[in-house]
Formats: sequence, C-alpha cells, structure tokens
Amino acid sequence: MPKAVQFDSYGGIDVLKVRDVPRPVPGVGDVLVEVRAAGINPSEAVIRSGALHHLFPATFPSGQGSDLAGVVAELGPGVSGFAVGDEVIGFSMRRSSHAEYVTVPANQLTPRPAAVPWEVAGSLFVAGVTAYAAVRAVRLVPGDTVAIVGAAGGVGSIAVQLARRAGATVLGIAGPSNDVWLADHGAVAVNYGDDLPARLRAAAQSGRIDALLDFFGGGYVAMAVEQLRLPPDRIDTIADFDAVKQFGVQSKGGADAATAAVVAELADLVAQGELEVPIAGVFALDDVREAYRQVELRHTRGKLVLRP
Repeated sequence: MPKAVQFDSYGGIDVLKVRDVPRPVPGVGDVLVEVRAAGINPSEAVIRSGALHHLFPATFPSGQGSDLAGVVAELGPGVSGFAVGDEVIGFSMRRSSHAEYVTVPANQLTPRPAAVPWEVAGSLFVAGVTAYAAVRAVRLVPGDTVAIVGAAGGVGSIAVQLARRAGATVLGIAGPSNDVWLADHGAVAVNYGDDLPARLRAAAQSGRIDALLDFFGGGYVAMAVEQLRLPPDRIDTIADFDAVKQFGVQSKGGADAATAAVVAELADLVAQGELEVPIAGVFALDDVREAYRQVELRHTRGKLVLRP
C-alpha cells in the first residue's frame, strides 16, 4: 500500500506518523499524481501544533503538505489537458501532498519544465506564490528600496530575486552566514541586531527605504511603522498578524496568488535560469520528523524537501 504522513492530534514532531493508506481514487475533475517531491513549510508545523486551530482546524487523522511535483498516474472523470505519464508541478489545498500518491484538481497543476529539478519543482508552490504575492502587494518600481526580513529563508530567498527583477534595491535582513548568498543575488546584506533602522538607512543608497516585507515576525513591522516611517500599504507581513491589526499593514501571502498560472510563471523563470530556489536539504518520507525538526529551527537557507 502507498504511504502518507498523518497525525492524530495536535503536538510536536512526535505526533507525525508515516502510514500505509489506500491508494487515492481521483474524483470528477481530479488527477492522481505519483509524488516525486513535496516541499515542507514552517506554516505546516504551526498548523500541526494547534496554534492556528481557529483559522485552520484539522480533522483527524490529518494529512499535511501543499507543495508537490510528480507524474500523472490516473485521470478522474472530465479531465482533459493531461495524460498519464505527464510530469507536473502543483499544489494541494487538502493537506495531503506528503504522500506517495495524492489527488488534486486538474486546475491546480501545470507541466513541469524539463530544466526544473524535481526538488525545486516540488517545493515551488507555497514559498513561490507567497513571495510573489508579497512583492506584488507593496508595488515595487525601479528605484525603490525594499527591506526584506528573513531574506534567506524559503520565501525570502525568492522574494529577494523577484524584488530585484522589479528593479528595486534590496536590503536583505538575515544572519551573517547568508551575506555571500545575498550579495551573489544582488542584495545588500544587513544583519539582524541592534540599531537596525540606522544600519538600514546607511545601507540604502538613497538613505530612504520605501517598503518592507516581513517573513519572520517579532516586531519588524512596528519598527517599519514607528522608526522607518513607512506607510502601512508599503508593508507586508506573513508572520505578524497582531501587527496587521495594530497598524493596518498588508498581509498578502500565498492565498492571494495561489493559481497554477503563477506556479507556471515561476517555473518558467527557474527553467530560464532567472530564479534560483535554494534547496537546504532532501529527506525520505520516513524521515519527516527530522525534516520538521530542522525547519522549526528557522535557520535553513531555502527549502527542505521530502522525496517519497
């Protein structure tokens, strides 16, 4: 029987189980995909902990995972545009991609370009569309300077590159171990720590900062409003929802760009060598606990990926 990751109650990584499950049967409009790679994300760990039960309640036993890439194994009734054997990139909204097989609606899939490695294809959706939505939300134009918090993480590393493509100067806020990577991708590295507002202004060529993207949380939105004097509509956070309520800043994320068309656009950039998705580690499905142990440390550069 095929395997899938499930958990029966909220908790830490110890609640994660890899179980034998029946092979899914695609319904009307669905495609059955044999998963070759499935990215993991910090948000999945938060959902599994129960901290977001009021927003994303789990039904037990719960699966997990949204990112996926794989091979079409079976078509449900009414599906056209795909054939068995096609290589695809896509996403599940059913928390089910951390498995050997998954069914997804056909409109959540796009062909995998041959130049996009499986690990990258399988971890493109959540981080990619979140970065895409956040960069779009703050309306960057050539000549702008944007500060990006968590600039070397799974989302931040993609946002850095999309912001550069928009013509902005990027101040990448991260730890010193990421200085070289940020510089190689056209960003100015600014390390976490004391006197950050002053150091950001000093790093900005114009002395002015126009926008801030927060992919980490922990007070950076308050800093942007109160010390950098940025207007709320030029700030976007995916991590500090209290600040969204307090300051009225934006909170555009994955749900605002979750379409196969956006995934296809990002995949084409990867295939053309214009977007790098750093892969921090690859794990077997049976090693899912260790993968989440690492992602919950919040120090990985890029993405961690399961290979069923």
